[in-house]
Parts: sequence; structure tokens; C-alpha cells
Amino acid sequence: MATVRPDGRPHVVPFVFALVQDGAAVRAYWLVDDKPKRTRSIQRLRNLEANVAVEIVVDEFDEDWGRLWWVRASGTGRVVTEPRERARAIEALGSKYPAYRREELDGPVVAIDIETIAGWEASGG
Repeated sequence: MATVRPDGRPHVVPFVFALVQDGAAVRAYWLVDDKPKRTRSIQRLRNLEANVAVEIVVDEFDEDWGRLWWVRASGTGRVVTEPRERARAIEALGSKYPAYRREELDGPVVAIDIETIAGWEASGG
């Protein structure tokens, strides 16, 4: 996931997320969990305060280059404050990641409201 630092430089980190479709809208949700961190005020959150632009890339590498693909989604990020949306996001994350079903998830939840999706695959399909 890439966000923009307050000084304008990109900030790219791996992250775990769950996609939720709500009518025509697609959102990616992630949260600040309890994995070891110096603070819950992580750089990604500070970046979103200054600039809401976010891009995510998901890809597949294979030694057989005919099987390569990637998808890039661009949108805006925001901290979720509405309780029902937060619960839906946590449910989606728990459905995808068993560890999230076993722990108390009280950190900030972030929604990426996806605006554009682009992709490529080697097979051209």
C-alpha cells in the first residue's frame, strides 16, 4: 500500500486487507492491530491526515512468466468512525484472517474507498 508522506514523498508498506462491495462501491479495509509497533499512531495514519490518496497493488509472481499478473487500485483513505461500518470491516477482516477472530480489535480501522482499478496479466486474458 502506498500513501503520501506530509513532505510529498511516497510511503509504501505491505499490509493485510479485506475487500467489501457495497452496491457499486468497493472498499478495502485494514486496521492497526496489536502486532508489535512503537506506537498506534503509525506513519500511514499520519500520511492520511495530510493526504487521503492511496494506492494498493496485489500481484502474483511465478517462475513461469506466462502466469504473472497484477492489479492496482487507487482511491482515498479515511479512518472509519461509524460503528456499523467498523463492525462490518472487522467482520470482513476476521473472515479472511483467522488471527483477527482470536484477538480484541480495538485499533483504528481504515477504509480505502476505491475509485479506479487497473490490471495486467501475462496471458492477456
